[in-house]
Amino acid sequence: MRNAPLQPYGMLLLFGALTALPTILAIRLLEPGLVLPALSMLLFIQAAITAIVACAIHVQRNSTHITLWDFAGAFTLMGCAAAILGEPDQAALFFEEQAALRPGSRP
Repeated sequence: MRNAPLQPYGMLLLFGALTALPTILAIRLLEPGLVLPALSMLLFIQAAITAIVACAIHVQRNSTHITLWDFAGAFTLMGCAAAILGEPDQAALFFEEQAALRPGSRP
């Protein structure tokens, strides 16, 4: 029972929640130019956490059902897409501005 996959609708709900909630927060809290780089980092972190959990609970990799390994791959793919579509110049500009705001920082 421990290795049994979640029902397809439960996995879809989990996937939707893990993707939609951080995306909505990123859109609401960040500047438009920083949404895609931040979302890319967040999706890579979600992929790593999902893979660690899948490994920890010994989820079968060769299953006919949707498993956590599939979600780890999907998070990675979406993170790559967000990184490709994002403009890295905007993220670099943000970090330069943050460094300039610190009183003891050097260029």
